[in-house]
Amino acid sequence: MTTAREIMTPGTECIGADETVLVAARKMTELGVGALPICGTDNKLKGMLTDRDIVVKVLGAGKDPAKTNAGELAQGEAVTIGADDDAGEILRTMTSHKVRRLPVIDGHDLVGIVALADVARALPDPQVGDLLEALSTD
Repeated sequence: MTTAREIMTPGTECIGADETVLVAARKMTELGVGALPICGTDNKLKGMLTDRDIVVKVLGAGKDPAKTNAGELAQGEAVTIGADDDAGEILRTMTSHKVRRLPVIDGHDLVGIVALADVARALPDPQVGDLLEALSTD
């Protein structure tokens, strides 16, 4: 079965927990992505920051993106997937946590991101439909 390593986007860049949301937004723009992993000074994954987080939790809440650190938006323990986990585990994890992007970990190292689009390209249509339905319901 297909593994996370085979379908992930490698070479993922982090935003530092101490860097501002404004820096994160600029980095997202430069990279053409809608989410960045948040990494601490210990280089460990702290969470994910999405473009929606920036709009809702910073701009919509009246906060200054130049004064709000990315780490302030990390919530709890980051949901991840192992690099050698199979597509079934990716589906279960995305579905149970209702996430569209999963950081891929090899040991303690962040090695990539598996996004919903990656899964959609790699799996048969019925499984993709089930995943989309699960993520789209409350």
